[in-house]
Amino acid sequence: MKTIGLIGGLSWESTSVYYSYINRYVQQELGGIHSAKCLIYSFDFEEIAALQREGDWETATKKMVQAAKFLENGGAELIVICTNTMHLMADDIKQACNIPVVHIVDCVVNEIKKQNMSKVGLIGTKFTMEQSFYKGLLNTNDIEVLIPSQKERKVIHDVIFAELCKGEFKTTSKQAYLDIINKLVENGAEGIILGCTEIPLLINQSDTSFPLFDTTFIHANKVAEIALSNDLVKN
Repeated sequence: MKTIGLIGGLSWESTSVYYSYINRYVQQELGGIHSAKCLIYSFDFEEIAALQREGDWETATKKMVQAAKFLENGGAELIVICTNTMHLMADDIKQACNIPVVHIVDCVVNEIKKQNMSKVGLIGTKFTMEQSFYKGLLNTNDIEVLIPSQKERKVIHDVIFAELCKGEFKTTSKQAYLDIINKLVENGAEGIILGCTEIPLLINQSDTSFPLFDTTFIHANKVAEIALSNDLVKN
């Protein structure tokens, strides 16, 4: 079993779900009381969120690279960024480390292709929805991406930071999210990427008949699979 290095605390609410999914996968595969070998570097999320608000991605990148190197020096054999947005600096981490980074979009692309979809909706932080680092990888794999309107993007973003990252789950916010998802489907989305690891804390597949891609579940389970395999992904 390989040692997994988790960059978490972005927020800790979803990092705890990553930890649970990874360990559950390992226990199911190996039986008994087996669990995953993990190292976790958990940020004080407010420090990172402040840099995001200020648009200081350079400092944020330095902190993420430092976290990855900390894990590598501690014995991690692969790096997992436990958030969608901070994959903005995945390439910087890959260049700085000698161990592979399991990219969340690669994992999601594989799941979308399994369902033979070519057009999906994406909801997440405004950074994930609006910047090209996430959508670009999907487009490269011939997957068209629809995002909500500017007003709807603000609703999604604000709920993530004001509620979900604090462990608050309101029925009004849930309905607002579902209404936005329904509009994306009306505009041609065949499925919806829950492109923030906190969103599945609020909505899940049982809430809608449209296919949802839970990025937390998809990413965590692929990481656990790799940790138990004979091969490592390459940067």
